[in-house]
Amino acid sequence: MEYIQKWKMALGGAAILLCLGTFYDKNGLCGDFAADKLTLSSAVMSEDVQDHQPLNEGVVFSIGIGRVFCYTRFDVVPEKTYITHNWYNRDNLSTKIKLPLQPPRWTTYSAIQLRESDKGPWRVEVTDSGGRILQVLRFSVTE
Repeated sequence: MEYIQKWKMALGGAAILLCLGTFYDKNGLCGDFAADKLTLSSAVMSEDVQDHQPLNEGVVFSIGIGRVFCYTRFDVVPEKTYITHNWYNRDNLSTKIKLPLQPPRWTTYSAIQLRESDKGPWRVEVTDSGGRILQVLRFSVTE
């Protein structure tokens, strides 16, 4: 700590570079930018979700399974907020599902019921409360 304080005094604002990806808080201690940001740690498509875990992850799903799930896990949720799963079929928005998140970490999912007309390419855009795309998941529904 004393070493960091000496560098901080000698370099002034440039000392922030010594933390590599972190910042100095008001007490002169290194902190992590990521701790203050919503962090998506996992996003997958699956056939089901049980006990807060995705089952049978994949990118191609048979129409016969009846439903497809989009599972998302956030390992840093700094404050109450929400995300949206935007489901697109052949580049046309099919549905938007708004999902709440709670600190400090949260898992959530959405699902669609499959119909015969749902065969083809799909994507789910996971967006934060400001509409920023966090991840895009692509998959197909087949016979």
